[in-house]
Amino acid sequence: MQGELSRRAALGIGSALVAARIGRAQTRIFDVRDYGAKGDGATLDTAAIQRAIDDAAAFGKGAQVLVRGGAKYLIGTLELKGAIDFHLDGDAELVVSDDPAQYRGAAVISATGAQGLRITGIGNIDGRARRFMTGYDQPNEWWLPKPFRPKMFVLTACRDLEIRGISFSDAPEWGLHMVGCEHVLVDGLRIRNLLDVPNCDGIDPDHCRNAEIRNCDIVCGDDAIVVKSTRQPRDFGPCRGIRVHDCVIRTQDCGVKIGTETTQEIHDVVFERCEIRSASRGIGIQLRDEGDVHDIEFRDIRLVSRYHSDPWWGRGEAISLTAHPRTPGAKLGRLYDVRIRNVTARAENSARISGSPESAIADVTLENVALTLERWTRYPGGVWDNRPGGAGGGIERHRTPAFAVRHARGVTLTNCPVAWGAKLDESFTHALEAEAAANLQLTGFTGKAAHPGRDPDLVLR
Repeated sequence: MQGELSRRAALGIGSALVAARIGRAQTRIFDVRDYGAKGDGATLDTAAIQRAIDDAAAFGKGAQVLVRGGAKYLIGTLELKGAIDFHLDGDAELVVSDDPAQYRGAAVISATGAQGLRITGIGNIDGRARRFMTGYDQPNEWWLPKPFRPKMFVLTACRDLEIRGISFSDAPEWGLHMVGCEHVLVDGLRIRNLLDVPNCDGIDPDHCRNAEIRNCDIVCGDDAIVVKSTRQPRDFGPCRGIRVHDCVIRTQDCGVKIGTETTQEIHDVVFERCEIRSASRGIGIQLRDEGDVHDIEFRDIRLVSRYHSDPWWGRGEAISLTAHPRTPGAKLGRLYDVRIRNVTARAENSARISGSPESAIADVTLENVALTLERWTRYPGGVWDNRPGGAGGGIERHRTPAFAVRHARGVTLTNCPVAWGAKLDESFTHALEAEAAANLQLTGFTGKAAHPGRDPDLVLR
């Protein structure tokens, strides 16, 4: 609570400074209350807020749409425009309608081709995820969705986009989805999705270029920050120039990830100085489609990765780099030039580099990756998760070495210590297991097998 108050106070001071600068510049304010928005949480305010957005966009650069605090505004789809500041002031809250008729497309907040759009403030958007669910599946420990559930944001082909300080919570589906956007800053978002709602990703830069994501605090059921190139009806080009740093994450899927959608090239991506407090995979790259993924770096990351119930992808892998065709015989790109440095991991499963006969992973460096394996959850172990596709039809029965390399070439492990925790599982085996791994280099690699009397420390096939 103290940390939350401190954050809000700091953001409030920042908001006041922004307001002072706005006042000096005599920015035109378009107050949604002046357009008839009630803010009572029951009256649908979509049309009133949209009129304010449209008038601000017509006014031109620097106009601010002001959503005043102290109120809850019930909304369906809002379409933002370029050259405006859409500002959630104070404790303002946008409350998502659960009526599918209130949506144009599949998003609560949308924008297409907007240049110079800013979304700012310290208010919240409440996605009310449970209203889009049919019920709770207790055996599988997750909610089951209705046929329609909106994404919180779909921002398409926007340029010079800034999203700063806002919160969103209880997303029914993906959170912040940016498609084909360029020159993007996402700063200081607070995301509080439900851990047991499927597909409620945190932040998804998709076919984006020159994007920075920083200082975000994310709780979500699905992938927290994931770089993609999804299959789209128009050519948005490759995804490149993405920097993610100084974020805190808790998820039931992957913490920081690339894929699975890799239909076009993804390169020049850096994740750094992030803390993944809980995940089902800590660091992940899933190559499943025809695009190449290369020039990727993860550095200065602390993570905890554990098993969850069966529907969640990931089986507690600390690191999971995989290259498998999505469907048998499908075209598959290449995964190469990956660097993972200065990582401290506590996990229930391996650090994996797992290519396939169709596409061997190449030129991967792990440096100063300290891995501690032990078991602390009740879920069955001794498996790897290759979904979608891959060996074993998805879930592959396999004992658990600390580091595992197969169908790869040019992998280097430098100063990568292995430790085993107090709670050892029978499935735990070698410090390193390598198969079909050409030009594997070990420097300063230390660690014993989990059960030294039973298994050798290293297995090279």
